[in-house]
Amino acid sequence: MSYALITGASKGIGKEIAAELASRKYNLLLIARSEELLQKVASELKSRYKVEVDYLAIDLAQIGVAQQVYDWVNAKNYEVSILINNAGYGLVGSLGHYSIEKNRDMMTLNMLTLTEMCQTFLPMLKRQSKSYIMNIASSTAYQALPHMAIYAATKVFVLNFTRALKHELDGTSVSVTAISPGSTATDFNDRAEVGEKAMKAAEKVMMTPTEVAQIAVKSMFGGSTEVVTGFINKLGAFMAWLAPKSITEKVAKGIYEK
Repeated sequence: MSYALITGASKGIGKEIAAELASRKYNLLLIARSEELLQKVASELKSRYKVEVDYLAIDLAQIGVAQQVYDWVNAKNYEVSILINNAGYGLVGSLGHYSIEKNRDMMTLNMLTLTEMCQTFLPMLKRQSKSYIMNIASSTAYQALPHMAIYAATKVFVLNFTRALKHELDGTSVSVTAISPGSTATDFNDRAEVGEKAMKAAEKVMMTPTEVAQIAVKSMFGGSTEVVTGFINKLGAFMAWLAPKSITEKVAKGIYEK
């Protein structure tokens, strides 16, 4: 019996991806910090979709956490055929607005943990007849963002790492997909301390976590390499690529400046 392992699965996009997979009768392993929230989500999904659900409450911003997750999976004799690296967060503010420790935790979670999860679980994924990796990037990966400089840079890493990994794994049983959501109605903006100007701009293109999850899962199973969710977000990513960087970065600075 194989499972889909989802990080950041207690709420938001991660929770909705779990629900979408459960609706397709995939068994689930849910990973996040809050045991209370995980227990609630696991109970809901078990009851509604009649699938097997287990969870592990752990801080994914720790160095070396991927091995701890793998050891838990291995100890329970679970086989993972789908790995969803959804856990991540952003912080809005100029460099120095947050402590070095907070910035380091964000970089660790967004980049190191994601990379180590891929590397640690890759041998298990390769021995499945068909398996998938989905890494959640962001529409911010398509341009530099003053006042979200570190967060946007971490998502550039996620996007390029995922695209490269896709080519490395050509000819294996493992398919790799990067999903880049735009503004989504989650608690991301609260945790990131997004200002009023940025919130008003985001409201115009806001998607629901359910919409993003449905696109993400369909794209993963379809074998897509990278997907920006939503037409407006796709257009925005294209314009950010097309327009002079000095213009897009100046506009972004005006939006995110507090």
